[in-house]
Amino acid sequence: MYPTLEIDIEGELVKLKDYVEQLKPMVRDGVHFMYEALHGPPMKILVEGANAALLDIDFGTYPFVTSSNCTVGGVCTGLGMPPQNVGEVYGVVKAYTTRVGIGAFPSEQNNKIGELLQTRGKEVGVTTGRKRRCGWLDLVLIKYAHMINGFTALALTKLDILDVFPEIKVGLAYQVDDEIIPHFPGKCVCVPKKYIYSKGFKLSHGQMSC
Repeated sequence: MYPTLEIDIEGELVKLKDYVEQLKPMVRDGVHFMYEALHGPPMKILVEGANAALLDIDFGTYPFVTSSNCTVGGVCTGLGMPPQNVGEVYGVVKAYTTRVGIGAFPSEQNNKIGELLQTRGKEVGVTTGRKRRCGWLDLVLIKYAHMINGFTALALTKLDILDVFPEIKVGLAYQVDDEIIPHFPGKCVCVPKKYIYSKGFKLSHGQMSC
């Protein structure tokens, strides 16, 4: 497949054998490890989900999804822990919406607004290096993600990216076949119909701290 690719097989095997020795002490039965952590001396356990809720293989914008469950249910299926042990669920949300690659994106801004969001937010895919598509914050998607995950709190990030915008929009509802709907549709062909319009901040959030 890659005729010009040259690999030092023996050298790679030496590297891998060294990695084996480094990793050996950290390998153990994951279910038993989590059980001990949950039922032993009290401790704080933080589980971080990869990817976004709308990339979930079961509840995302199929077929433009990843290969696993990145919603809160993935905590149980991925770690082998029972659902009653899930405590607080924090949703991490950007102050605008982004997506890498193709797929539904109702609030996308294919214009200078989207370009400014992309450059100010340094929005590029971590793995591929592709520029992320950018658009206004979509509350329909956030509400849908909350229905699935049951957020107990939201962490709003990258608010400072909006500092320079004279006007900011937030999506509230979609239009599908001339019908305005407040929920996430069963098909991905929809356009944002209702927005909240707000004057921009026109100030710097860069030095703010909590």
